[in-house]
Amino acid sequence: MIGIFSAFGATLSWTYACSIWRTQTNIYKPIEINFLKNVIAFIIFSPVILFFNYSIHYKYILILLLSGVIGIGVGDTFYLKSLNLIGTRKTLSIEALSPLIAAIAGTLFINDHLNINDWLGIAIVTGALIKIIRKKSYLLDKDSKLVINNNSLDKYVYAFLSVLCAVIAALLSRFVLLESDLTPIFTTEIRLFGSIMFLSIITKMKLNFFINKFDIKEKNKFIISVIMGTNIGIYLQQIVFQSLPLGIGWTLLSTSPIISLFYTRKEEGLLTSEIIFTTFLLFFGICLILL
Repeated sequence: MIGIFSAFGATLSWTYACSIWRTQTNIYKPIEINFLKNVIAFIIFSPVILFFNYSIHYKYILILLLSGVIGIGVGDTFYLKSLNLIGTRKTLSIEALSPLIAAIAGTLFINDHLNINDWLGIAIVTGALIKIIRKKSYLLDKDSKLVINNNSLDKYVYAFLSVLCAVIAALLSRFVLLESDLTPIFTTEIRLFGSIMFLSIITKMKLNFFINKFDIKEKNKFIISVIMGTNIGIYLQQIVFQSLPLGIGWTLLSTSPIISLFYTRKEEGLLTSEIIFTTFLLFFGICLILL
């Protein structure tokens, strides 16, 4: 049960953070926001690195560093870019692909076993989430004006790439958590460090925009979003990868569109009956997985 509760906790934390980051991607570069959030999150969790024997687990540390580069460094940058282009709800809904990809990857590479209910639930969740993204919608631009958000494929490229990165990173993380005695909080810190090393090269360590351009209110909102979305969110995500088969865990983590409905009116100006229906369909699929 701890894996299930952790998945829903991670979903709540991540969705709240995404709603904040989405507004800030209208002003700042996604890669800069990603670098900044990872640095702050790493500092918050930094005390854990003092209590660890690195020589024993160097192989797993290298795998986690790679997972951090792929999933947090590259994947989250694509994710933040997608938030800017298509909004919170549709970006989160693209994760409809990740349960099936994760389930297949888990079955093929790390011997996860899924029964017929699991597969049926994953398929229903995927279908429901895909249905959500098909409807045209509006988004608030940086001037707080509603503009039509057409479903052109090029706008979804970043979201698809973020899903691919996330699944690969999840596979690497679950392998380490199954094969070693490393804790979720330590694996989170190592993954964050990997992402920081990668992004520091790309951004050339540019953090001055946060000091000079963010006002106090925005700084406070950003720090809260980092604690919720990166520290708590990734930590709970690691518990999910440790406790549940990859396909099931990722399906539960992909229920963020349910929570994002609370932000739909604010970002898109409209919440339709069709979206509400697909949400119930989504719940049905989740129930099948939990049975």
